[in-house]
Amino acid sequence: MHSLDADLIIIGGGLGGIAAALSACNHGLRVILTEETDWIGGQVTAQGVPPDEHPWIEEFGCTRRYRDYRNRVRETYERMMSYEKPNQLLNPGNGWVSKICHDPRVSLHVLQEMLMPYRLTNQLILKRNTKLTGVKRRGRSVQELYFDNSDRPLIASYFIDATETGEFLPLAGMQYVTGAEAKADTGEPHALDSADSNDIQAFTFVLAMEYRENENHVILKPAMYNFWKSFHPPIWPAPLLSFYAPHPITLEKREYTLFPKESGFSLWEYRRIYDQKQFKSPIQAGDITLMNWPQNDYFLGNIYEVSKNEKKKNIYQAKQLSLSLLYWLQTEAPRSDGKKGYPGLSLRTDIFETEDGLAKAPYIRESRRIKAEYTVVEQDVSPDFNQGKTGTLYEDRVGIGSYSIDLHPSMTGRTYVDVKALPYHIPLGALIPKDVDNVLAGCKNIGTTHITNGCYRLHPTEWNIGEACGALAAFCIKNQTNPKAVREDKALLKDFQSILRKDGFELEWPGDFYS
Repeated sequence: MHSLDADLIIIGGGLGGIAAALSACNHGLRVILTEETDWIGGQVTAQGVPPDEHPWIEEFGCTRRYRDYRNRVRETYERMMSYEKPNQLLNPGNGWVSKICHDPRVSLHVLQEMLMPYRLTNQLILKRNTKLTGVKRRGRSVQELYFDNSDRPLIASYFIDATETGEFLPLAGMQYVTGAEAKADTGEPHALDSADSNDIQAFTFVLAMEYRENENHVILKPAMYNFWKSFHPPIWPAPLLSFYAPHPITLEKREYTLFPKESGFSLWEYRRIYDQKQFKSPIQAGDITLMNWPQNDYFLGNIYEVSKNEKKKNIYQAKQLSLSLLYWLQTEAPRSDGKKGYPGLSLRTDIFETEDGLAKAPYIRESRRIKAEYTVVEQDVSPDFNQGKTGTLYEDRVGIGSYSIDLHPSMTGRTYVDVKALPYHIPLGALIPKDVDNVLAGCKNIGTTHITNGCYRLHPTEWNIGEACGALAAFCIKNQTNPKAVREDKALLKDFQSILRKDGFELEWPGDFYS
């Protein structure tokens, strides 16, 4: 038997992977963290999605480390930018999707800083540009991992799959689910009548743009522009490249505008990450926003559970969609003054450090999901099935979160599913695979259904999931036990939850948190 390369190997450097590494290192484990791109941070950095959070996030509803991350983001702006702090907490972009809409590069800086103490002592080894290619498994135990840039396998006691698409699962021969479950299997009111493994939410290639009025920054016409300009999905009330889309809840025709006006939904302010009015700059700078809108959701095909050629095609077409939307905005979008197009929209290629200006990785809303010891279903979070203010209070809870059940259009032609969900708890059983003892699910790949993935996939919940996995791996190694035993043994579970509480986890919602 070869010696261990680490106590824990985490595959995937997104928010779940980062949180798992911080927690595991804090508990004394030696950790290897791998990431496919050259940026850590996942959806908040390489994918370009500012934190999507619940209304109470400034006071409660996340772990202490997630709050530290948020605080550091604000402190970075206040330390480095000329900013006169108002009486309210800084929201760098004043984007309304989040109370802390900010530049992906700031999150990258903060997360690197948070990991640095462990890297300085070599307790944590970070391997960027590293892709998992193989897994050796014997029975209920994973033994070795193979990577594209290593001439030998890496060995550890525990492994956390924190990849964006759950790519560890098929390589390890583990049981997993994709797409939508059948109503007969889950009893969920919004489940399909028949299961469909291809009913997977759209993914999106985000881009950043700055507006400079009276300037011309029109990009070259994208190769697929004519296709996307004429594309009118059956589920859409107008061509995709327009200021109309289905309302996510009512599905009625909804009007959008680029910039704010008396009526309509302003796309510009939605995910704005830099509000120039808040900062002083030695040069004239415009507002910056991130394009992650209904109009550039790509739902014509997937990038996992498909052939390499199909994946390549869908990535190309999704990128072309985002660039085509930008070109349409620059040249043909109707304006309130009767003119067409906003040529002053400038593609900010520097923000993601990519040649085409698009995010380093696609924003993945829905991953492969483990067959877990416990699967969260719609009934657990729906106000129609729960009498109190929150969803099911699991005995094995390891955190809390809140978001509506928000499903974007799927790759089978289904439109939005957006229904209410109560503030919920995170069950430990959803992080534990049924068929392997030393692997944990560390992000969107936990035991949810297609429906409940819609509320468990956002930033603070993904962080909480990963952080709990890191702590659990450390607890199991220290106590010479395994995750399933921790969940089933009440004494062990109580001890583990006590450690989580001391470490800054919130395991229940406050009794009076909303009226």
